[in-house]
Amino acid sequence: MRAKRRVLGPAVLAAVLLAGCGSSDSTVSKTPEGSASVAPTAMSAPPPVEPTIAAGPTATPPPADPCAVNLAAPEIAKAVSELPRDPRSNQPWSPEPLAGNYNECAQLSAVVIKANTNADNPNTRAVLFHLGKFIPTGVPDTYGFNGIDDTATTGDTVALMYSSGSTGLKSVVRFRWNGNGVELIGNTG
Repeated sequence: MRAKRRVLGPAVLAAVLLAGCGSSDSTVSKTPEGSASVAPTAMSAPPPVEPTIAAGPTATPPPADPCAVNLAAPEIAKAVSELPRDPRSNQPWSPEPLAGNYNECAQLSAVVIKANTNADNPNTRAVLFHLGKFIPTGVPDTYGFNGIDDTATTGDTVALMYSSGSTGLKSVVRFRWNGNGVELIGNTG
């Protein structure tokens, strides 16, 4: 036998549903304010990471090589300040070398300086150093030199040069550290 189903009308169905809800079960009180529909929020992705490029060695420069030629060494200015004034102009000497091979490791090195004057042809002279230290006495006369001949200079020998641009005259005089002091060992023309 077949059971008959009863169909409820829409009005009856609404009344049944409302009757099951009390005043505290209002759907209005359960709906969040200010939002008609709540959509699931997508998680925001972190910003893309830029690829990094390896920088290689650090940007810090390596320490200066004490055996490299350094014409800005403070020992040069100190030595020049201790020199007697230029005998011709009675002016002090300029601490800025015109030429040189000063370094702390050479048995003998030199810088060539000029008198601090506005004269057209100021006096020049060489200042000699042993292991970076000024040699104040016991040095043969070094006035008049205006350059260094690098081809004839070694670790214990400095070849000081006088060169006249107008006449083309060039003269080289070599000085050597002999273990105790500076000696003149020869000149070439």
